[in-house]
Amino acid sequence: MNGDSIEVNAMPTLLVVDLLAEREAFGQKGVEEIIRHFPGHKVLLWAPHTTNPRDYGFGQRIDSPEQCDTIVITGSRRNVSQWEPWMDTVADLIRSTTSPLYGICFGHQIICKVLGGEVIRAHEASKFIAEVAHQNGRITKQLFTHQDHVVDPGEMNVIGSAEHCEIAICEHPTRPIKTVQFHPEAVETVLEHSLECGDMSLEERQLFGNGVQDLDVSSSLLA
Repeated sequence: MNGDSIEVNAMPTLLVVDLLAEREAFGQKGVEEIIRHFPGHKVLLWAPHTTNPRDYGFGQRIDSPEQCDTIVITGSRRNVSQWEPWMDTVADLIRSTTSPLYGICFGHQIICKVLGGEVIRAHEASKFIAEVAHQNGRITKQLFTHQDHVVDPGEMNVIGSAEHCEIAICEHPTRPIKTVQFHPEAVETVLEHSLECGDMSLEERQLFGNGVQDLDVSSSLLA
């Protein structure tokens, strides 16, 4: 040995802002599907909306956001249009981070809101698979379940729209941020588990047909 130090590359860290941490299917199983697209990452789970998150059996629960390489903000049963104090801590993270940041459903909404946009609540919820028209001309079918809508993207650029939701996909012009209103993590196995564990009724499950989407987490957020 010549005494030279050997540099060991640290494992990259993924912070999941886990806003469905109280649910077995869209929480635990949904996060499992998300992190599957970030192989080799250490997973940190931050659930600022609850003091009683589920024990997933994977990832490390943390009480406040830590330095990380990538951030994903999940969907939530809470509403950006009905702001709660814990959302201020998520807003601070959105404003301050320089890491790649991805938002799904609620994550899409809060990112747009914090970056100068506007979110309003519709009279009825949208629960179905719908076509999304992408800026590049592609049409895909994606699963939506939401009632809040982004009506002004703020700093974000709109790059995809649905008939019921004009602002369905956004990306930031200068920062590494991308968001989607739909749920790319809601793959067929997650939907079936949601039915089996009682997170979703049979009537609700039937709204999504076969539950097959054209884009998953990788192809909708990381492409």
